[in-house]
Amino acid sequence: MTPLPRGYLFAGIHSGLRSEPGRRDLALIVSRVPAAAAGVFTVNRVCAAPVQVSRRRVPRADARGIVICSGNANACTGRQGVEDALRMAAVTAEELYCDGEQILVCSTGIIGRPLPMPTLESGIRSAAKRLSDSEAALNDVAHAILTTDTRPKIRYRSLTVGGVEIRLTGIAKGAAMIGPHLATMLGFVLTDADVAADRLQAILRKAADRSFNCISVEGHMSTNDTVLLLANGQAEGASPLAGSDLEAFAVAVEAVCGELAREIANDAEGISHLIMIDVEGARTEEEARRVAKTIAESALVKTAIFGADPNWGRIVSAAGYSGVEFREEDLSLWLGDLLLYDRGMPVPFDAAAASAYLRNNREVCMKLVFTLGTARCRFYTCDLGYEYIRLNAEYTT
Repeated sequence: MTPLPRGYLFAGIHSGLRSEPGRRDLALIVSRVPAAAAGVFTVNRVCAAPVQVSRRRVPRADARGIVICSGNANACTGRQGVEDALRMAAVTAEELYCDGEQILVCSTGIIGRPLPMPTLESGIRSAAKRLSDSEAALNDVAHAILTTDTRPKIRYRSLTVGGVEIRLTGIAKGAAMIGPHLATMLGFVLTDADVAADRLQAILRKAADRSFNCISVEGHMSTNDTVLLLANGQAEGASPLAGSDLEAFAVAVEAVCGELAREIANDAEGISHLIMIDVEGARTEEEARRVAKTIAESALVKTAIFGADPNWGRIVSAAGYSGVEFREEDLSLWLGDLLLYDRGMPVPFDAAAASAYLRNNREVCMKLVFTLGTARCRFYTCDLGYEYIRLNAEYTT
């Protein structure tokens, strides 16, 4: 049994929002005491009602919980959608005897459909009666937030600072419509550390930039992307983190987010390859990320990997149109351990061995090394094959 952060309760139930019998579709995450809360959200101008509500409520020092529904995005639903998101928070608050402003709201699913509020309100009240601090209840939440995912995504971390054990748990969902900034993804990281809300927000922003903003399935930015970080200070002997202790905590948050982000890319719809793109020697981290993102979202690169075709020209040319200034001789490229392109010149290589590397490994790595600086980035994406096209061609029908 994995020790969970202290002071949290969980419930994940089937409310009837989804038509599949027994399919969990509503979740509550509750802190027994007011918790510092931070959040990062989609930057899509078309953003869902729960994003509009929750974005206004963080960072804050007194969050009590999060209510999440899956199967319906409550996006592009106008004023009624906002009122429904506010009502979700209000009903949850009634059950927890707190103020509605202390509740954060998330939804995921199909865009453009009004929420069936009687179903949701009944479900929230039912879920509130089943709140538990057990690992099984956490697993129920991890299942309740899924849409086209094939499996839940949960990660744990613990660290000791100043003699105090601090625990972190993260859960996430996401399998498609994945493209920075964030994706059709929800992420929740919970900790019993004592961290001020403004510092928590800065930590989450940096962690998201290096994790959830470094994955892409097809580059399509969603309307509902949300990552929330709660810190309730309930670790035994906890005191406000500062200095090197705060830095160690930030590293742990980034590690949890990084593992969840990788799992999202590894569960992409129709995937046969997880692709890891390492960019090194860039001027800035942002430029490294821009190169990696451009390669990750190239349909030609993704289909080449799917077909086990070591067509390195597609990778190099994608780097060239990324918008980052460099000369051809500033760039070298490896596929696995094979050097294919060295400082602007092609290198003779065993094409059959390169193709076998792609064919025989689910996880493949390409590394681009520039001579421009010391910044680096690791980015995850996947290949593009027949199953992804089928799944998304049939998604609402």
